[in-house]
Amino acid sequence: MTTIAEKPTAGGTSDRVRELREAKDDSVSRAEGWRRRGPLLPALIFMIVVTQIPFLFTLYYSTQSWNLVRPGSREFVGLQNYADVFQDSQFREVAVNTVILIVGTVLISVVLGLLLALLLDRAFLGRGIVRTLLITPFLVTPVAGALLWKTTMFDPVFGIVNFVLSPFGVGQVDWVSKFPLASVMVSLVWQWTPFMMLLILAGLQSMPRDILEAARVDGAKPFAMFRELTLPHLRRFIELGAVLGAIYLINTFDAIYMMTQGGPGTASANLPFYIYQRAFLGFDIGQAAAMGVIVVIATIVVATLALRLIFKSFSGNEEAA
Repeated sequence: MTTIAEKPTAGGTSDRVRELREAKDDSVSRAEGWRRRGPLLPALIFMIVVTQIPFLFTLYYSTQSWNLVRPGSREFVGLQNYADVFQDSQFREVAVNTVILIVGTVLISVVLGLLLALLLDRAFLGRGIVRTLLITPFLVTPVAGALLWKTTMFDPVFGIVNFVLSPFGVGQVDWVSKFPLASVMVSLVWQWTPFMMLLILAGLQSMPRDILEAARVDGAKPFAMFRELTLPHLRRFIELGAVLGAIYLINTFDAIYMMTQGGPGTASANLPFYIYQRAFLGFDIGQAAAMGVIVVIATIVVATLALRLIFKSFSGNEEAA
């Protein structure tokens, strides 16, 4: 005879069936997730091998006193290389050069890109050709662009800049020697302005036209419309362009190498070029590795904070819309 306690209840059976279905759905979802992520695993492994393993070696080398011109002198020194880096006056000077180079280039590129984007947002004859010509500098190889500015634009005897400025009393000025950091910045601004222009132009073309038409009907002036409507709409695009430009510009090496070699002295050197000098010209592997780790950590911190602000701005605008 079956007792009451031994009889299965409908509620217990349904709960058991529900648990089995959830377990089955969970296993299916996990299998589906691995099936979707599977093709990405080779790329992930390749990225780890190419980026993370060398960075681990860099961390290891940064704790070593290793100068290639002194064989057998390699030894573990802990954090001494980092202390020496922060006490290096040239490193601080080069860090200031890097900040000036990035901030100056980004600000000028954003302003010029905004002006060009406002121009291309209007319909006129030959706009497609003008847009293509303005994009061209961004497509030029950085080494070729730097060499072009050094030999064709800034040459003291045959340079185009001196030729254009000669009616204003400017003689044969050696711009690269007298203004090395500014010369590099001009080359980078020429290269990065098209990128900012395209990004801001995309923002302009995504702006609702009915708002502008309503403002015109209400009698708003063009400058007031730009200040109150256009510029707030473009803010997130300008911020995104500034952050992306700064992330790429912090790795600038080719323009400095081709135009100034970091000179005179370290007047136009930035952090990547100075690290190159310490590693491949000074043969001090330990300190160069410590400098590289410091630059990577600083870049990650600044880029993370900036990208969080930008993503917050984009999500906020989307929610408001």
